[in-house]
Amino acid sequence: MDSKTDTEKKDKLVDCMEAMTPRIIVQQLDSYIVGQEKAKKAVAIALRNRWRRQKLPDNLKDEVAPKNILMIGPTGVGKTEIARRLAKLAKSPFIKVEASKYTEVGYVGRDVESMIRDLLELTRTMVKEEMESEMRDQARGYAEERLLDLLLPPHPGHATGEQKDFGADSLGKKQYEETREKFRGYIREGKFDNRDVEIEVSERTGPSIDIMAPQGMDDMDNNLKDMLSNFMPKKTRRKKMKVPEAFRVLCREEAEKLVDQEKVNQEALERAQQNGIIFIDEIDKITGRDGMQGPDVSREGVQRDLLPLVEGSSVNTKHGIVKTDHILFIAAGAFHSTKPSDLIPEFQGRFPIRVELESLDENDFFRILTEPDNALVKQYVALLKTENITLEFHEDAIREIARMSAKVNERTENIGARRLQTVLEKLLEEISFDAPDLEEKDIIIDNDYVNERLKNIIENEDLSRYIL
Repeated sequence: MDSKTDTEKKDKLVDCMEAMTPRIIVQQLDSYIVGQEKAKKAVAIALRNRWRRQKLPDNLKDEVAPKNILMIGPTGVGKTEIARRLAKLAKSPFIKVEASKYTEVGYVGRDVESMIRDLLELTRTMVKEEMESEMRDQARGYAEERLLDLLLPPHPGHATGEQKDFGADSLGKKQYEETREKFRGYIREGKFDNRDVEIEVSERTGPSIDIMAPQGMDDMDNNLKDMLSNFMPKKTRRKKMKVPEAFRVLCREEAEKLVDQEKVNQEALERAQQNGIIFIDEIDKITGRDGMQGPDVSREGVQRDLLPLVEGSSVNTKHGIVKTDHILFIAAGAFHSTKPSDLIPEFQGRFPIRVELESLDENDFFRILTEPDNALVKQYVALLKTENITLEFHEDAIREIARMSAKVNERTENIGARRLQTVLEKLLEEISFDAPDLEEKDIIIDNDYVNERLKNIIENEDLSRYIL
Protein backbone atom coordinates (compact mmCIF):
# COMPACT_ATOMS: atom_id res chain seq x y z
CA MET A 1 0.00 0.00 0.00
CA ASP A 2 2.81 2.39 0.90
CA SER A 3 4.65 1.81 -2.37
CA LYS A 4 1.41 2.36 -4.29
CA THR A 5 0.83 5.65 -2.45
CA ASP A 6 4.41 6.78 -3.16
CA THR A 7 3.97 6.00 -6.86
CA GLU A 8 0.71 7.96 -6.98
CA LYS A 9 2.38 10.97 -5.30
CA LYS A 10 5.27 10.90 -7.79
CA ASP A 11 2.82 10.62 -10.70
CA LYS A 12 0.93 13.66 -9.41
CA LEU A 13 4.19 15.61 -9.17
CA VAL A 14 5.14 14.62 -12.72
CA ASP A 15 1.65 15.61 -13.97
CA CYS A 16 1.98 18.96 -12.19
CA MET A 17 5.38 19.54 -13.79
CA GLU A 18 4.04 18.49 -17.20
CA ALA A 19 1.61 21.42 -17.10
CA MET A 20 4.46 23.80 -16.20
CA THR A 21 5.76 24.58 -19.67
CA PRO A 22 8.60 27.14 -19.95
CA ARG A 23 6.12 29.76 -21.17
CA ILE A 24 3.82 29.19 -18.18
CA ILE A 25 6.77 29.26 -15.77
CA VAL A 26 7.82 32.66 -17.15
CA GLN A 27 4.24 33.92 -16.85
CA GLN A 28 4.15 32.81 -13.21
CA LEU A 29 7.45 34.55 -12.50
CA ASP A 30 6.11 37.71 -14.18
CA SER A 31 3.55 37.95 -11.36
CA TYR A 32 6.36 38.70 -8.89
CA ILE A 33 9.39 39.90 -10.84
CA VAL A 34 9.54 42.82 -13.28
CA GLY A 35 11.69 42.44 -16.41
CA GLN A 36 14.76 40.18 -16.56
CA GLU A 37 13.30 38.07 -19.38
CA LYS A 38 16.61 36.36 -20.18
CA ALA A 39 17.04 35.09 -16.62
CA LYS A 40 13.43 33.93 -16.43
CA LYS A 41 13.77 31.97 -19.68
CA ALA A 42 17.01 30.36 -18.49
CA VAL A 43 15.56 29.11 -15.20
CA ALA A 44 12.31 28.02 -16.93
CA ILE A 45 14.27 25.85 -19.36
CA ALA A 46 16.38 24.41 -16.52
CA LEU A 47 13.23 23.46 -14.61
CA ARG A 48 11.57 21.96 -17.68
CA ASN A 49 14.68 19.90 -18.39
CA ARG A 50 14.19 18.22 -15.03
CA TRP A 51 10.77 17.00 -16.10
CA ARG A 52 12.18 15.92 -19.48
CA ARG A 53 14.91 13.91 -17.74
CA GLN A 54 12.34 12.03 -15.68
CA LYS A 55 10.73 10.87 -18.93
CA LEU A 56 13.96 9.32 -20.27
CA PRO A 57 14.83 5.60 -20.08
CA ASP A 58 16.74 4.59 -16.96
CA ASN A 59 19.97 3.97 -18.84
CA LEU A 60 19.97 7.55 -20.16
CA LYS A 61 18.33 9.33 -17.23
CA ASP A 62 21.42 9.28 -15.01
CA GLU A 63 23.62 10.56 -17.82
CA VAL A 64 21.77 13.87 -18.21
CA ALA A 65 23.33 16.45 -15.89
CA PRO A 66 21.55 19.65 -14.85
CA LYS A 67 22.57 22.81 -16.69
CA ASN A 68 23.72 25.02 -13.85
CA ILE A 69 23.15 28.76 -14.17
CA LEU A 70 25.39 31.75 -13.44
CA MET A 71 23.48 35.01 -12.93
CA ILE A 72 25.45 38.22 -13.36
CA GLY A 73 24.00 41.51 -12.21
CA PRO A 74 24.06 44.21 -9.52
CA THR A 75 22.34 43.84 -6.19
CA GLY A 76 18.59 44.33 -5.96
CA VAL A 77 17.65 43.36 -9.53
CA GLY A 78 15.92 40.07 -8.71
CA LYS A 79 18.56 37.30 -8.81
CA THR A 80 17.58 35.66 -5.52
CA GLU A 81 13.86 36.28 -6.03
CA ILE A 82 13.87 34.51 -9.41
CA ALA A 83 15.51 31.40 -7.91
CA ARG A 84 13.26 31.41 -4.83
CA ARG A 85 10.05 31.78 -6.83
CA LEU A 86 11.19 29.05 -9.22
CA ALA A 87 11.67 26.63 -6.33
CA LYS A 88 8.26 27.51 -4.93
CA LEU A 89 6.62 26.87 -8.31
CA ALA A 90 8.24 23.45 -8.58
CA LYS A 91 7.75 22.67 -4.86
CA SER A 92 11.49 21.94 -4.82
CA PRO A 93 13.73 22.01 -1.73
CA PHE A 94 15.61 25.33 -1.92
CA ILE A 95 18.35 26.91 0.15
CA LYS A 96 20.28 30.14 -0.34
CA VAL A 97 23.87 30.34 0.83
CA GLU A 98 26.59 32.99 0.61
CA ALA A 99 29.85 31.80 -0.91
CA SER A 100 31.80 34.22 1.28
CA LYS A 101 30.77 32.31 4.43
CA TYR A 102 32.72 29.22 3.43
CA THR A 103 36.43 28.57 3.79
CA GLU A 104 38.80 26.00 2.41
CA VAL A 105 38.96 22.73 4.37
CA GLY A 106 41.58 22.99 7.10
CA TYR A 107 40.71 26.58 8.06
CA VAL A 108 38.27 27.86 10.64
CA GLY A 109 34.80 28.23 9.17
CA ARG A 110 32.07 26.23 7.45
CA ASP A 111 33.04 23.62 4.91
CA VAL A 112 31.13 23.62 1.62
CA GLU A 113 29.55 20.19 2.22
CA SER A 114 27.46 21.72 5.00
CA MET A 115 25.22 23.29 2.34
CA ILE A 116 24.21 19.78 1.22
CA ARG A 117 23.44 18.81 4.80
CA ASP A 118 21.36 21.98 5.21
CA LEU A 119 19.46 21.13 2.02
CA LEU A 120 18.71 17.63 3.30
CA GLU A 121 17.52 18.91 6.69
CA LEU A 122 15.19 21.35 4.94
CA THR A 123 13.91 18.58 2.69
CA ARG A 124 13.29 16.31 5.70
CA THR A 125 11.22 19.05 7.31
CA MET A 126 9.16 19.46 4.10
CA VAL A 127 8.57 15.70 3.77
CA LYS A 128 7.74 15.29 7.45
CA GLU A 129 5.20 18.12 7.35
CA GLU A 130 3.57 16.59 4.25
CA MET A 131 3.32 13.15 5.86
CA GLU A 132 2.00 14.60 9.12
CA SER A 133 -0.58 16.53 7.10
CA GLU A 134 -1.73 13.29 5.47
CA MET A 135 -2.09 11.72 8.94
CA ARG A 136 -3.83 14.78 10.39
CA ASP A 137 -7.35 13.34 10.62
CA GLN A 138 -6.13 10.10 12.18
CA ALA A 139 -3.88 12.01 14.60
CA ARG A 140 -6.77 14.30 15.60
CA GLY A 141 -8.86 11.25 16.43
CA TYR A 142 -6.20 9.79 18.71
CA ALA A 143 -5.51 13.19 20.29
CA GLU A 144 -9.21 13.68 20.98
CA GLU A 145 -9.37 10.34 22.79
CA ARG A 146 -6.37 11.27 24.93
CA LEU A 147 -7.90 14.64 25.73
CA LEU A 148 -11.17 12.99 26.75
CA ASP A 149 -9.23 10.68 29.08
CA LEU A 150 -7.82 13.80 30.75
CA LEU A 151 -11.16 15.61 31.00
CA LEU A 152 -13.13 12.51 32.00
CA PRO A 153 -10.97 9.95 33.80
CA PRO A 154 -12.29 6.36 33.62
CA HIS A 155 -14.49 5.05 36.40
CA PRO A 156 -12.34 3.99 39.42
CA GLY A 157 -11.25 0.39 39.13
CA HIS A 158 -11.80 0.24 35.38
CA ALA A 159 -9.12 0.05 32.71
CA THR A 160 -8.17 3.06 30.65
CA GLY A 161 -8.25 3.15 26.85
CA GLU A 162 -11.01 2.73 24.32
CA GLN A 163 -12.26 -0.61 25.68
CA LYS A 164 -13.14 -0.37 29.36
CA ASP A 165 -14.15 -3.41 31.38
CA PHE A 166 -17.29 -2.39 33.27
CA GLY A 167 -18.30 -5.99 34.01
CA ALA A 168 -21.86 -6.27 35.19
CA ASP A 169 -22.16 -2.55 35.70
CA SER A 170 -23.77 -1.98 32.28
CA LEU A 171 -25.60 1.08 33.58
CA GLY A 172 -22.33 2.68 34.67
CA LYS A 173 -20.82 1.85 31.30
CA LYS A 174 -23.72 3.43 29.46
CA GLN A 175 -23.63 6.60 31.57
CA TYR A 176 -19.88 6.87 31.12
CA GLU A 177 -20.09 6.51 27.33
CA GLU A 178 -22.91 9.05 27.12
CA THR A 179 -20.94 11.55 29.21
CA ARG A 180 -17.85 10.91 27.12
CA GLU A 181 -19.73 11.64 23.89
CA LYS A 182 -21.22 14.75 25.45
CA PHE A 183 -17.72 15.96 26.36
CA ARG A 184 -16.57 15.17 22.83
CA GLY A 185 -19.24 17.52 21.52
CA TYR A 186 -18.21 20.20 24.02
CA ILE A 187 -14.59 20.00 22.81
CA ARG A 188 -15.63 20.40 19.18
CA GLU A 189 -18.00 23.27 20.01
CA GLY A 190 -15.31 25.09 22.01
CA LYS A 191 -17.16 24.97 25.34
CA PHE A 192 -14.03 23.68 27.10
CA ASP A 193 -11.68 26.29 25.62
CA ASN A 194 -11.17 28.03 28.97
CA ARG A 195 -10.66 24.85 30.96
CA ASP A 196 -7.15 23.85 32.08
CA VAL A 197 -5.76 20.33 31.69
CA GLU A 198 -2.44 18.88 32.74
CA ILE A 199 -0.54 16.88 30.15
CA GLU A 200 2.82 15.16 30.08
CA VAL A 201 5.20 16.85 27.66
CA SER A 202 8.38 15.11 26.55
CA GLU A 203 11.58 17.11 26.55
CA ARG A 204 14.47 16.01 24.42
CA THR A 205 17.58 17.54 25.88
CA GLY A 206 20.99 17.05 24.37
CA PRO A 207 24.12 16.37 26.41
CA SER A 208 25.39 19.37 28.33
CA ILE A 209 28.98 18.82 27.24
CA ASP A 210 30.83 20.68 24.52
CA ILE A 211 32.35 18.55 21.79
CA MET A 212 35.38 19.89 19.99
CA ALA A 213 35.05 18.79 16.37
CA PRO A 214 37.99 19.21 13.98
CA GLN A 215 38.02 22.42 11.99
CA GLY A 216 36.01 22.15 8.81
CA MET A 217 33.92 19.30 10.29
CA ASP A 218 31.09 21.50 11.59
CA ASP A 219 28.50 18.70 11.27
CA MET A 220 30.44 16.16 13.34
CA ASP A 221 29.64 17.72 16.71
CA ASN A 222 25.89 17.62 15.92
CA ASN A 223 26.14 13.94 14.97
CA LEU A 224 27.98 13.10 18.18
CA LYS A 225 25.47 15.03 20.28
CA ASP A 226 22.57 13.21 18.57
CA MET A 227 24.24 9.87 19.20
CA LEU A 228 24.83 10.63 22.87
CA SER A 229 21.29 11.96 23.35
CA ASN A 230 19.91 8.60 22.14
CA PHE A 231 21.59 6.91 25.11
CA MET A 232 20.09 9.37 27.57
CA PRO A 233 16.53 8.81 28.83
CA LYS A 234 13.91 11.22 27.55
CA LYS A 235 12.75 13.68 30.16
CA THR A 236 9.07 14.40 30.62
CA ARG A 237 7.32 17.01 32.71
CA ARG A 238 3.72 17.76 33.45
CA LYS A 239 2.48 21.06 32.12
CA LYS A 240 -0.83 22.81 32.66
CA MET A 241 -2.42 24.46 29.62
CA LYS A 242 -5.77 25.38 28.08
CA VAL A 243 -7.70 22.68 26.22
CA PRO A 244 -7.11 24.08 22.67
CA GLU A 245 -3.36 24.33 23.26
CA ALA A 246 -3.26 20.84 24.81
CA PHE A 247 -5.16 19.49 21.80
CA ARG A 248 -2.58 20.97 19.40
CA VAL A 249 0.29 19.46 21.40
CA LEU A 250 -1.40 16.04 21.49
CA CYS A 251 -2.14 16.22 17.73
CA ARG A 252 1.51 16.94 17.03
CA GLU A 253 2.66 14.06 19.24
CA GLU A 254 0.21 11.62 17.64
CA ALA A 255 1.18 12.71 14.12
CA GLU A 256 4.85 12.13 14.92
CA LYS A 257 4.02 8.63 16.16
CA LEU A 258 2.16 7.82 12.95
CA VAL A 259 4.93 9.02 10.61
CA ASP A 260 7.57 6.46 9.68
CA GLN A 261 10.89 8.26 10.20
CA GLU A 262 12.77 5.81 7.98
CA LYS A 263 10.34 6.54 5.18
CA VAL A 264 10.85 10.28 5.79
CA ASN A 265 14.61 9.85 5.41
CA GLN A 266 14.31 7.84 2.19
CA GLU A 267 11.86 10.28 0.60
CA ALA A 268 13.95 13.28 1.70
CA LEU A 269 17.13 11.79 0.23
CA GLU A 270 15.40 11.08 -3.08
CA ARG A 271 13.79 14.51 -3.28
CA ALA A 272 16.95 16.42 -2.33
CA GLN A 273 18.96 14.52 -4.94
CA GLN A 274 16.44 14.81 -7.77
CA ASN A 275 14.72 18.16 -7.11
CA GLY A 276 17.05 20.16 -4.84
CA ILE A 277 18.06 23.71 -5.81
CA ILE A 278 21.02 25.48 -4.19
CA PHE A 279 21.42 29.21 -4.78
CA ILE A 280 25.01 30.35 -4.15
CA ASP A 281 25.11 34.11 -3.79
CA GLU A 282 28.19 36.38 -3.78
CA ILE A 283 30.06 33.98 -6.05
CA ASP A 284 32.17 36.90 -7.26
CA LYS A 285 33.59 37.25 -3.72
CA ILE A 286 35.52 33.98 -4.08
CA THR A 287 37.32 34.86 -7.31
CA GLY A 288 41.08 35.18 -7.14
CA ARG A 289 42.42 38.64 -7.85
CA ASP A 290 45.76 39.57 -9.34
CA GLY A 291 48.26 41.02 -6.91
CA MET A 292 46.58 39.62 -3.79
CA GLN A 293 48.91 38.61 -0.98
CA GLY A 294 48.48 36.00 1.73
CA PRO A 295 46.58 32.70 1.89
CA ASP A 296 43.61 32.40 -0.45
CA VAL A 297 41.28 30.70 2.04
CA SER A 298 38.11 32.45 0.94
CA ARG A 299 38.64 32.52 -2.79
CA GLU A 300 40.15 29.93 -5.13
CA GLY A 301 40.37 27.37 -2.32
CA VAL A 302 36.61 27.56 -1.84
CA GLN A 303 36.07 27.22 -5.59
CA ARG A 304 38.12 24.02 -5.61
CA ASP A 305 36.13 22.66 -2.67
CA LEU A 306 32.86 23.57 -4.40
CA LEU A 307 33.88 21.95 -7.65
CA PRO A 308 33.24 18.28 -6.62
CA LEU A 309 29.75 19.21 -5.35
CA VAL A 310 28.82 20.96 -8.58
CA GLU A 311 30.36 18.23 -10.74
CA GLY A 312 28.61 15.49 -8.79
CA SER A 313 29.85 13.71 -5.69
CA SER A 314 28.56 11.84 -2.63
CA VAL A 315 28.20 13.68 0.68
CA ASN A 316 27.84 11.70 3.88
CA THR A 317 25.12 12.98 6.25
CA LYS A 318 23.56 11.57 9.39
CA HIS A 319 20.47 10.60 7.36
CA GLY A 320 22.34 8.88 4.54
CA ILE A 321 24.54 9.62 1.55
CA VAL A 322 23.41 12.43 -0.75
CA LYS A 323 24.50 12.32 -4.39
CA THR A 324 24.80 15.83 -5.84
CA ASP A 325 24.83 14.79 -9.52
CA HIS A 326 21.34 16.14 -10.25
CA ILE A 327 21.05 19.02 -7.78
CA LEU A 328 20.58 22.30 -9.67
CA PHE A 329 23.12 24.94 -8.67
CA ILE A 330 22.36 28.59 -9.42
CA ALA A 331 25.25 30.95 -8.71
CA ALA A 332 24.96 34.73 -8.66
CA GLY A 333 27.22 37.70 -8.25
CA ALA A 334 27.50 41.40 -9.06
CA PHE A 335 31.01 41.08 -10.57
CA HIS A 336 31.68 44.81 -10.09
CA SER A 337 35.45 44.54 -9.67
CA THR A 338 35.85 41.07 -11.15
CA LYS A 339 34.50 39.13 -14.11
CA PRO A 340 33.25 35.55 -14.57
CA SER A 341 36.48 34.63 -16.37
CA ASP A 342 38.32 35.23 -13.07
CA LEU A 343 36.75 32.02 -11.74
CA ILE A 344 38.92 28.93 -12.17
CA PRO A 345 38.30 27.29 -15.59
CA GLU A 346 36.91 24.04 -14.13
CA PHE A 347 34.38 25.99 -12.09
CA GLN A 348 33.34 28.13 -15.05
CA GLY A 349 32.72 25.00 -17.09
CA ARG A 350 30.18 23.73 -14.59
CA PHE A 351 27.95 26.79 -15.13
CA PRO A 352 27.26 26.59 -18.86
CA ILE A 353 24.24 28.90 -18.80
CA ARG A 354 25.11 32.53 -18.11
CA VAL A 355 22.58 35.32 -18.00
CA GLU A 356 23.19 38.99 -17.36
CA LEU A 357 20.48 40.81 -15.43
CA GLU A 358 19.86 44.40 -16.35
CA SER A 359 20.07 47.36 -13.99
CA LEU A 360 16.71 48.86 -13.05
CA ASP A 361 15.66 52.33 -14.20
CA GLU A 362 12.87 54.72 -13.20
CA ASN A 363 10.26 52.97 -15.37
CA ASP A 364 11.17 49.58 -13.87
CA PHE A 365 10.74 51.02 -10.39
CA PHE A 366 7.25 52.27 -11.26
CA ARG A 367 6.30 48.81 -12.52
CA ILE A 368 7.79 47.15 -9.41
CA LEU A 369 5.68 49.42 -7.20
CA THR A 370 2.42 48.63 -9.00
CA GLU A 371 2.43 45.45 -11.11
CA PRO A 372 3.57 42.41 -9.04
CA ASP A 373 1.12 40.55 -6.81
CA ASN A 374 3.33 41.45 -3.84
CA ALA A 375 4.01 45.05 -4.92
CA LEU A 376 5.30 47.32 -2.13
CA VAL A 377 2.43 49.81 -2.54
CA LYS A 378 -0.09 46.98 -2.09
CA GLN A 379 1.80 45.78 0.99
CA TYR A 380 1.72 49.19 2.69
CA VAL A 381 -1.97 49.68 1.86
CA ALA A 382 -2.77 46.29 3.41
CA LEU A 383 -0.59 46.93 6.49
CA LEU A 384 -2.28 50.24 7.31
CA LYS A 385 -5.71 48.75 6.60
CA THR A 386 -5.21 46.77 9.82
CA GLU A 387 -5.36 50.15 11.63
CA ASN A 388 -8.59 51.00 9.72
CA ILE A 389 -6.68 53.51 7.60
CA THR A 390 -7.44 53.67 3.89
CA LEU A 391 -4.27 54.64 2.05
CA GLU A 392 -4.63 55.79 -1.56
CA PHE A 393 -1.63 56.34 -3.83
CA HIS A 394 -2.06 58.58 -6.87
CA GLU A 395 -0.20 57.53 -10.00
CA ASP A 396 1.82 60.76 -10.10
CA ALA A 397 2.96 60.08 -6.52
CA ILE A 398 4.15 56.57 -7.42
CA ARG A 399 6.01 57.94 -10.44
CA GLU A 400 7.68 60.55 -8.24
CA ILE A 401 8.74 57.85 -5.73
CA ALA A 402 10.22 55.85 -8.63
CA ARG A 403 12.05 58.93 -9.96
CA MET A 404 13.48 59.81 -6.55
CA SER A 405 14.60 56.24 -5.90
CA ALA A 406 16.38 56.08 -9.24
CA LYS A 407 18.03 59.42 -8.53
CA VAL A 408 19.35 58.30 -5.13
CA ASN A 409 20.70 55.10 -6.71
CA GLU A 410 22.60 57.20 -9.26
CA ARG A 411 24.11 59.51 -6.66
CA THR A 412 24.97 56.93 -4.00
CA GLU A 413 25.39 53.16 -4.04
CA ASN A 414 23.09 51.43 -6.53
CA ILE A 415 21.16 48.92 -4.42
CA GLY A 416 18.48 48.31 -7.05
CA ALA A 417 14.86 47.78 -6.05
CA ARG A 418 15.80 47.66 -2.36
CA ARG A 419 16.00 51.45 -2.54
CA LEU A 420 12.22 51.54 -2.94
CA GLN A 421 11.78 50.04 0.52
CA THR A 422 14.05 52.71 2.02
CA VAL A 423 12.25 55.57 0.30
CA LEU A 424 8.74 54.28 1.04
CA GLU A 425 9.56 53.63 4.68
CA LYS A 426 10.79 57.21 5.06
CA LEU A 427 7.77 58.57 3.17
CA LEU A 428 5.24 56.78 5.39
CA GLU A 429 7.18 57.01 8.65
CA GLU A 430 4.87 59.58 10.30
CA ILE A 431 1.67 57.86 9.14
CA SER A 432 2.89 54.46 10.39
CA PHE A 433 3.85 55.94 13.76
CA ASP A 434 0.62 57.89 14.32
CA ALA A 435 -1.71 55.35 12.67
CA PRO A 436 -3.40 54.03 15.87
CA ASP A 437 -4.21 57.58 17.03
CA LEU A 438 -5.24 59.24 13.76
CA GLU A 439 -8.79 60.52 13.52
CA GLU A 440 -8.60 60.97 9.75
CA LYS A 441 -8.79 57.44 8.38
CA ASP A 442 -8.67 58.26 4.64
CA ILE A 443 -5.21 59.40 3.56
CA ILE A 444 -4.23 60.33 0.02
CA ILE A 445 -0.59 60.14 -1.08
CA ASP A 446 -0.18 62.53 -4.01
CA ASN A 447 2.76 64.20 -5.70
CA ASP A 448 2.68 67.17 -3.30
CA TYR A 449 2.84 64.90 -0.25
CA VAL A 450 5.82 62.98 -1.67
CA ASN A 451 7.72 66.20 -2.44
CA GLU A 452 6.91 67.66 0.96
CA ARG A 453 8.29 64.61 2.76
CA LEU A 454 11.26 63.72 0.56
CA LYS A 455 12.35 66.60 -1.66
CA ASN A 456 14.80 68.18 0.80
CA ILE A 457 16.40 64.83 1.55
CA ILE A 458 16.73 63.93 -2.12
CA GLU A 459 18.20 67.29 -3.13
CA ASN A 460 20.70 67.32 -0.27
CA GLU A 461 23.25 64.71 -1.32
CA ASP A 462 24.80 64.43 2.14
CA LEU A 463 21.39 63.84 3.75
CA SER A 464 20.36 61.30 1.14
CA ARG A 465 23.56 59.30 1.74
CA TYR A 466 22.76 58.90 5.44
CA ILE A 467 18.97 58.81 5.46
CA LEU A 468 18.11 57.01 2.22
